[in-house]
Amino acid sequence: MTADAAFWDQIAEKYARDPIKDMRSFEYTLERTRSFLNAGSRVLEVGCGTGTSALLLARSARRIAACDVSEAMVRIARQKLEVPDAPQNVTFEVAPISREHLPVGTFDVVTAFNVLHLVRDLDEALAAVAGRVRPGGFFISKTPCLADSSFLLLKPVVAMMARMGKAPQVLFLTRRTLQARIRAQGFQLIEVGDFPRRPPRHFIVARRLD
Repeated sequence: MTADAAFWDQIAEKYARDPIKDMRSFEYTLERTRSFLNAGSRVLEVGCGTGTSALLLARSARRIAACDVSEAMVRIARQKLEVPDAPQNVTFEVAPISREHLPVGTFDVVTAFNVLHLVRDLDEALAAVAGRVRPGGFFISKTPCLADSSFLLLKPVVAMMARMGKAPQVLFLTRRTLQARIRAQGFQLIEVGDFPRRPPRHFIVARRLD
């Protein structure tokens, strides 16, 4: 088990109990994502956590494969499939965002909500995502860009806490850097914007070029 998986396993139950901190931004993200889906869409969600987004998007797509590095998070997500009227077109897997571990297939839409700043290697993660999006398909992400705010001052503290297992590993990204890295993997940015909370949650819709 990696240190990242161990951290998220440890806090999974608390994470599942905590309310969504910015419901307005959460609902807007789902609304914009649904606008790129249809009844035939095959969707992959990376970093799905306890499955809330995947389950809420399920009825707008043909099927959703969702994955997370944390076994405990995925276990909670699977428990949500056991309740009456749970969607039957969603699956949850334990998998990091890497070429060899992501669910197999080519997807119409890949989503990554609040996860890209938590990967060890951003370029590797984005390359893995690009390999799962069909040509002409979409990559939709929302990412805290910590380097574009006063949170940048906390970078040494967060790094120390991560070494102690008290915090996850965190990338301090700027919006410009994130956009450039996504374009470098063969995507065209077609929609960008920020949610008002600080640090800025940078929303991007990108189309994979042919």
